[in-house]
Amino acid sequence: MLADLNSPIFQDDDVARDWLEQQIWPAGPTCSHCGSFGEGVTRMFGTGGVKGTKHRPGCFQCNACRGQFTVATGTVMERSHIPLHIWLKAMYLLSASKKGMSTHQLHRMLGVSLKSTWFLMHRIREAMREPYFAKMGGRGSSVQADETFIGRTTTRAGERRRRGYQEKEPVLTLVDEDTKKARSFHRPEVNAATLKPILKEQIDAASWLMTDDASYYDPVGKDYRRHFTVNHSIGEYVSGGTTTNACENYFSILKRAINGVYQHVSATHLKRYVGEFDFRYNNRVGLGTDDMGRTEKVAKGAAGKRLTYRSTRRQPEAETP
Repeated sequence: MLADLNSPIFQDDDVARDWLEQQIWPAGPTCSHCGSFGEGVTRMFGTGGVKGTKHRPGCFQCNACRGQFTVATGTVMERSHIPLHIWLKAMYLLSASKKGMSTHQLHRMLGVSLKSTWFLMHRIREAMREPYFAKMGGRGSSVQADETFIGRTTTRAGERRRRGYQEKEPVLTLVDEDTKKARSFHRPEVNAATLKPILKEQIDAASWLMTDDASYYDPVGKDYRRHFTVNHSIGEYVSGGTTTNACENYFSILKRAINGVYQHVSATHLKRYVGEFDFRYNNRVGLGTDDMGRTEKVAKGAAGKRLTYRSTRRQPEAETP
């Protein structure tokens, strides 16, 4: 990892900007205001504008709408005073750390203030968020579904039990056995009413659904071609070809990170953390993606997304799948 961090894109802002332009604009500079590209945009060099002020580095002007923009415009990096090579270094470190990295650790490594590092990490998690266009599974395919509870207090499945000021927060994870990829969702509670909309939206009805023996999966399972279960209450984790072990493997990484690295994650931001772990799980080495490949995907995923500081501090409404 240290050898990779010596790359010029992590040391020099001009090199970092050129690299970002190649990732975000593979067909050439594109206006973030109106979509013009090619001869429709002009790179601004030297001095110009009012009273001969210099243009900011990497500035372009659109010949159609006359708007000015850079590669950071319209991305999670927009209006940030943090240098681009620091952004790329943070993307690389967060992509390469299997169990994530604490804000304090990244703050020390980047030399950026703690508050700015915290906000930067949330914007990188937003860039990691992957849109779900296609449903999981299909005819002849299996999808595993299981839930876990994030927090330090004990609870039983389907409940949120308060002890002191801590609460368990339910996370539902789906794993497609064909693609080996996961999708996770933070829900306020786990029951048939909260599970059914997610499973219906994310899993093809022709799939084989594999779950544990929790009763709230019974009414949901009727909507699928077959519903297979394993009885965890008697210590059964594999029955024939039925298992939820892929979900359990995902949870083992997530919980080690939450308990050992992040230590505490609020309910407000938990959806962003599980999105971070989904991204690394779905782009792991076993599926053909290395650390730099994940960094490239984060850079491309930064385009078309914005996350303001105010929105990270606001308590979100009920999350939709």
